[in-house]
Amino acid sequence: MSRVNFGAKPLMFPQPVLIIATYDADGVPNAMNAAWGITTDFKEITISLGEHKTTDNLAVRKAFTVSMATEDQVAACDYVGIESGRKVPDKFERAGFHATRSAFVDAPLIDELPMALECRVKSFEDGILIGEIVNVSADERVITDGRIDPKKLKPITFDPCNNAYIALGEKVGDAFRDGAKLK
Repeated sequence: MSRVNFGAKPLMFPQPVLIIATYDADGVPNAMNAAWGITTDFKEITISLGEHKTTDNLAVRKAFTVSMATEDQVAACDYVGIESGRKVPDKFERAGFHATRSAFVDAPLIDELPMALECRVKSFEDGILIGEIVNVSADERVITDGRIDPKKLKPITFDPCNNAYIALGEKVGDAFRDGAKLK
């Protein structure tokens, strides 16, 4: 097998497209797009962030939501990643987003994105945000048999090799069962 080397780059598949939403000191909602995040424990998410309006808001409110970007909202989700909330104070509205206050944390839920992790800031040091997941909420329209249905949610992933968003594919196996066949 012949391999092509790309050097040291953050090329991982899939990379979730996370939309982080916060309120500023005046209660104005803001959102940003982040690809470098992962759940790091049962009630914890870790996200790598630079300096943004969102990080200003995190310092004030100590809370945020993380929504899964969806196929239906690709343009809006990309927009909040390429536009600065420091330059465009109504970025949230320009994206076409509407906010509903979380009942669990001091942060907005984005009505157009049907699934969110509602989080409190545990720490934010050296660009690494660690949040405590207080609640996960999902709109009834993406629920099947009491569970979040990926086919209805239609989350997207970031392709860092081609700077593209990709829809998730079909189910290919059963976690915690298929490997048992090899025991």
